[in-house]
Amino acid sequence: MRTLLWLAGGLTCALLAFMIGYIFFRGVPNLTWPLLSGQTSYLKNTIGILPNIVNTLYIILVAMVLVLPIGVGAAIYLTEYATSHRLVGIIEFATESLAGIPSIIYGLVGMLIFVQFMNLQNGILAGGLTLVIMILPTIVRTTQESLKTVPQSYREGALALGSGKWHMVRTVVLPGAVDGIVTGCILAVGRIVGESAALLYTAGFGLVLNDFATALHSSSATLTVALYIYANERGETAVAFAIATILLLLTLAINLAAGFAGRRLKKQ
Repeated sequence: MRTLLWLAGGLTCALLAFMIGYIFFRGVPNLTWPLLSGQTSYLKNTIGILPNIVNTLYIILVAMVLVLPIGVGAAIYLTEYATSHRLVGIIEFATESLAGIPSIIYGLVGMLIFVQFMNLQNGILAGGLTLVIMILPTIVRTTQESLKTVPQSYREGALALGSGKWHMVRTVVLPGAVDGIVTGCILAVGRIVGESAALLYTAGFGLVLNDFATALHSSSATLTVALYIYANERGETAVAFAIATILLLLTLAINLAAGFAGRRLKKQ
């Protein structure tokens, strides 16, 4: 059994190492400055992914600005204020159900509601609103678990000293749970960076560099969507592997940042 367990673990690590090594082997040689800093132009016959990098940053900004108040606020209500166990159970069941829905369904619903019904057009705003719904369960659940780690005696001590409910939550509970909240937020950013299916229907396929205001209502492809376009529609395999390399590096950086932030804030 020990041999089989070591074999299973080694096979898993070997598959991961092979995948990462193969992507780096194909992608790193194609990472050039013109590719990272330029735009795609059919007239000039050039390919650049700067618009896709900027669009990825735009959609992270929109999604996190909208989801953080909603997700953290919902978690605070469920943990600190809600008195009806039935209501808490219903909301938790809803968040867990949302977490299990495939992302392609979020994209379809986002297209029907935000693009067609609300006439927002394909763009960063429609894609960001779709991602808000998709990552909301992650923010709620991680914040809830972080709030539950704060000892109940801290709450009782603050209330005994004359602190109000909200003052107690703001000055005692939230600082004690900030490490888990920040870690959950960073992991949510990682999911945004790696999402493509939901954005195919909502953010669009545009490869043009736009300012933030224009990108909100203009077709704007993120890095993952651009990877799909170059690999499947344009046959630019080298560019696709270069984008895949960037996405792997971003994912690694996000995971390391989540671990570092969690440990640092927990010590503080």
